[in-house]
Amino acid sequence: MHRPGRGAPTFELADGEMELGIGIHGEPGRERVKAGTATDIVGAALAAIDADMPLAGEDLLVLVNGMGGTPLIEQYVAYAAVADWVAGHGARIVRCLVGDYVTSLEMAGVMVSVCRLTPELTRLWDAPVDTPALRWGR
Repeated sequence: MHRPGRGAPTFELADGEMELGIGIHGEPGRERVKAGTATDIVGAALAAIDADMPLAGEDLLVLVNGMGGTPLIEQYVAYAAVADWVAGHGARIVRCLVGDYVTSLEMAGVMVSVCRLTPELTRLWDAPVDTPALRWGR
């Protein structure tokens, strides 16, 4: 990833490496690891989330964000891995978004965000929305 006007990458990865837990603007992540499958990557992300906020038995809103440089089909591969992990850990996805919602120049990868939904949060989420990025319930 390059920041405009900087002329050099924010960070570099060796072939076959990836950074887990990076910030949207290339801030350092939790760890640098050998590149893995979508199942491996999503599993590591969700295990970290689950350690901080146990997900079993919860209704969830899940966002799989493409960061700006990840093809939509790869985002859906990641979402499928999220859905498998969540189902295997006793939670339920009741709302989801997949796409480029929070992006950065040349940033590849996906971001997985999870929100526990209460009936009130679900009602608010389902309220009509009409913005340049999101539209539903008109």
